[in-house]
Amino acid sequence: MLLNKILKVLLLLLGGVFVILQGFGYEVEGAAASTFMLVILTFIYYKWTQNKTKYFFWFLATFTFGHIVSLFSWLMPEIKEHQINVYYYVSNLLSILAYLFLIVRVLVELNFKKIVTELTIPIIILVVLDVFCVVLVTDTAKNALTNYEYTLEFFYNTVIMVLLSSTLINYMYRNDSKSMLLLVGSMCIVFSEIIQLAYYYILDDSNLVFIYSFFLVLAFVFFYLQSQVAFTGPEPAYVDEYLEEV
Repeated sequence: MLLNKILKVLLLLLGGVFVILQGFGYEVEGAAASTFMLVILTFIYYKWTQNKTKYFFWFLATFTFGHIVSLFSWLMPEIKEHQINVYYYVSNLLSILAYLFLIVRVLVELNFKKIVTELTIPIIILVVLDVFCVVLVTDTAKNALTNYEYTLEFFYNTVIMVLLSSTLINYMYRNDSKSMLLLVGSMCIVFSEIIQLAYYYILDDSNLVFIYSFFLVLAFVFFYLQSQVAFTGPEPAYVDEYLEEV
């Protein structure tokens, strides 16, 4: 238990160090800090979480491996203009796979028949908004990307929007603390990814680095917190309380 507490404190410190390093432009050191942080988080989850789920574990493990690949890209010789950046594609594909594991984790225990029946209109609205947001966000970087990179970014943004919509539907259906933490974590991921895209392709402002790095750390804080509590099952959104006649 002492080791568990020490590692959790180290995680918080690494999260702060990661945000600071990224914000001041130390990207290699920041990548190393984030990778180390994810390795520790995955270990803590696997070692000390009582009710582990395979999908959430594979989300953490795959996302961590993607960051390891990204870290190696900083240590390898610089990619020339006409060479394919294999590390870019592999790390992003691993992140996509990780988010897919998390989406499956969210959806695997839902009653789809009941959800479609009760939440038909919200689901239609979410689908329309997802399509609009993915096209709008990805097109902001269209001129800076090759066709293959654009396709990858489009698919990447689609997956994170599906993640956000899935966790929102999950919260609307369950209305408990675990689903709320999942939703907030997913919102932080979406904010982080959109701000990161804006920094790389639209506005070169170092303040954006602080913001998207902070949201990324915050997302994994909420994801870990939700992994420590159990679903309580569908709950009513509210309960009417009637006055008793005297």
